[in-house]
Amino acid sequence: MGTQVGQERSLEDETDADGELDRDEIFDLMSNHRRRYAMHFCKQHEDPVALSDLAEQVAAWEQDKSIAELTSAERKTVYTSLQQTHLPRLDRAGVVDYEGGEVELTEQIKALDIYLDIVPENSIPWGVYYLGLSVISAVVMGGLWLDVLPTETVPLLVYPTLIVLAFLGSAAYHAVTNHRYRFESFERPP
Repeated sequence: MGTQVGQERSLEDETDADGELDRDEIFDLMSNHRRRYAMHFCKQHEDPVALSDLAEQVAAWEQDKSIAELTSAERKTVYTSLQQTHLPRLDRAGVVDYEGGEVELTEQIKALDIYLDIVPENSIPWGVYYLGLSVISAVVMGGLWLDVLPTETVPLLVYPTLIVLAFLGSAAYHAVTNHRYRFESFERPP
């Protein structure tokens, strides 16, 4: 009983006056795969989901089986864990509304969205990419200022136009890639 009270008190300490989660609380919520799986499943449904359906899907993902292949023991283990531990924890954090055997995401899930995005392996961080693009742009602009780049054969506006097009193309690709790798875009959680 004392541990439970301590955990609830800790949760209250980790939210600010607006009820927003702080980074430590977000990492704690995300540290368990069942909570991540539960959030992933709920993000795929606009309406509240039944705990039984949620437990079946989480168990299927955990066991790498179809729902039809699950044993009743596998279902029950996940159901009990979600019911007694994970959903109450997400509910206390304000990420889900868990009531009457139904689970629904709240607006607070948006605070976790950035942590739910998938970053593909071997990808360059976008900050580093844009820094490189900015350095190249600065070199080109410096070349124009120092009159090193040809401006007689190439119209002066070609250089800044190419820079703007490079940033525009990069930003468009970045937006499409981010949308493609959204956590809820995957049928199965990574």
